[in-house]
Amino acid sequence: MATASPAGMIQALLALAALCAAAEAAAAKVPAIYVFGDSTADVGSNNYLPGSAVPRANFPHNGVDFPTSRPTGRFSNGYNGVDFLALNMGFKRSPPPFLSVANRTNKQIGRGLLGVNFASAGSGILDTTGDSIVAMSKQVEQFDTLRCNISARISKEAADNVLSRSLFLLSTGGNDIFAFFSANSTPTAEQKQLFTRDLVSQYKNHMKACQPLVTALSVLTNIVRSHRSECVFVRQALYDLGARKIAVIDVPPIGCCPYPRSLHPLGACIDVLNELTRGFNKGVKDAMHSLGASLSGFKYSIGSSHAVVQSIMKHPQRLGFKEVTTACCGSGRFNGKTGCTPNATLCSNRHEYLFWDLLHPTHATSKLAAVAIYNGSLHFAAPINFRQLVDDQS
Repeated sequence: MATASPAGMIQALLALAALCAAAEAAAAKVPAIYVFGDSTADVGSNNYLPGSAVPRANFPHNGVDFPTSRPTGRFSNGYNGVDFLALNMGFKRSPPPFLSVANRTNKQIGRGLLGVNFASAGSGILDTTGDSIVAMSKQVEQFDTLRCNISARISKEAADNVLSRSLFLLSTGGNDIFAFFSANSTPTAEQKQLFTRDLVSQYKNHMKACQPLVTALSVLTNIVRSHRSECVFVRQALYDLGARKIAVIDVPPIGCCPYPRSLHPLGACIDVLNELTRGFNKGVKDAMHSLGASLSGFKYSIGSSHAVVQSIMKHPQRLGFKEVTTACCGSGRFNGKTGCTPNATLCSNRHEYLFWDLLHPTHATSKLAAVAIYNGSLHFAAPINFRQLVDDQS
């Protein structure tokens, strides 16, 4: 029997998703979603940060297809991938940015029980990636703050129960790869290998911290913990803070985005960027398998935005796209020289474009990716898809 192509599988999933949307109740399938990452997941965190250097998208033409046609801070003409994944889980869209609920009133802590989005555009896995943004380590610290506030409100045991059944979604890594490439556009094979190894190691440490050595300082910390509070703010990782269901979005072939193409003399994809991406994605796959085999209760799925974008680029018309190299909004070659600003060129047929701006997908692309990752085969999400991860009650 012939095997369906990735594009054919996505088409079938789109039809299935339409039927499911009509038949399923709107009840949330997990207690909460907690989101970490970069501009692929940011829903407005950077709107709350000071300074002119902060990457933002809270201006037109961003949000032109969002409900009420308003810019929210999403780098999209409408929803991003996190919004569509949240919809699949029974939520209205992504949870709100942490910085919008950070004054810790009872009402806002209650909202945190339904999830919070910590993602910050321009951030990466490494603390050295990005300027004037919320680094991944800081995002984890912000979650620790929220966790402590929730524990104080509903008890630690109740909070632990909620968190163990909630979904923790991570989408990051692309900015680290861009930063490495910007510093060295012609790395050797050894340099690429060392970089991806170290980057994956840091990513893994955000999931589960390395076991610290017992020192006088750690003994003192335990004394302080016992006399003051169960919440002592030391650097920890998501698993240590109660995360058990981890959903990871891998990095797409970023060398084929409009911005890198604009740098290539022939307008082709930048191979080095795509090689680094493949190496990183492979390393993350191995790291998650290792964590799954060694940590009690740790469950995960890796959704492949890489596979989805490749399918669209190979079979655009079958999937409803006509333009897969040029951005819908921008300026210069491939509309990839600048971001989507109020003065940028804007396409009218946005649903036919793969890319919204110089680096980010359109609302249509994000919708397709979410369907494939949430409901799809091992080609798009492994070792189980996001639906199976969400439904797992063991």
